[in-house]
Amino acid sequence: MERPAWAPQGIDISVPSVSRIYDYYLGGSHNFEVDREAARQAMEFMPGLPKIMKANRAFLRRAVEFALSEGISQFLDIGSGIPTFGNVHEVAGAAVPGARVLYVDHDPVAVAHSQAVLAGRENAGVVSADLRKPEQILNSPEAARLLDLDRPVALLLVAVLHFLEDQDEPYRAVAELRDALAPGSLVILTHASYDGIPLSKEQAGGAVGVYRNIRNPLVMRTREQTARFFDGFEMVEPGLVAMAEWRPDCPAEQEDPYAFSGFAGVGRKA
Repeated sequence: MERPAWAPQGIDISVPSVSRIYDYYLGGSHNFEVDREAARQAMEFMPGLPKIMKANRAFLRRAVEFALSEGISQFLDIGSGIPTFGNVHEVAGAAVPGARVLYVDHDPVAVAHSQAVLAGRENAGVVSADLRKPEQILNSPEAARLLDLDRPVALLLVAVLHFLEDQDEPYRAVAELRDALAPGSLVILTHASYDGIPLSKEQAGGAVGVYRNIRNPLVMRTREQTARFFDGFEMVEPGLVAMAEWRPDCPAEQEDPYAFSGFAGVGRKA
């Protein structure tokens, strides 16, 4: 397999990556055939996966715009993935030119592309770090450069927590990040669940199995399990809902049924 010029040296391009699969769902071009094949296998069970990802992206935009309306102009986006149209720095910067964004990912392709996209930008940066180790993120030079933790920050955990198994202690990681944030900070979160998917649990489970087979287990949590990530935060209206139901741009009947899969919510630290 020929290595494209944009693929960093040292990565195994024969192994699927969830970041590149997500890029494929969104119509991006920074993915390999191995990623596309895994995506197609998952879509055999759950054909609406691209619709789910686009609903996730639309929620991200609306939530960032909400944070800006609340006077928050610094963003910590963990599990940011490969840059595509409508990234946080584009949405935030269009409304507040001085908005600051720190992207975090542990996928070398995602980090390399973020570095290329953000080259020369003083108000945005990327750090290679793991959500399971919040201190790596909070103590990084880029965090010190871009974020003032004495002021409110919008913490984005969008489509990332469902890739942490319980043994990874995801609730501990989120609590550590929460405790580092100033009062008035927001957490913006989406999470995969069997709730809302317009398929039987058995059929949807086939797509979950594809992610397990590529050694990136997708953990489908219930409403109650997802709500635990908001411990220490006050939920912002309308609460923990389907992505398409969080301050929507259009009536629910105009949305694709798959847009109601999983959960989305925003919480504020008191």
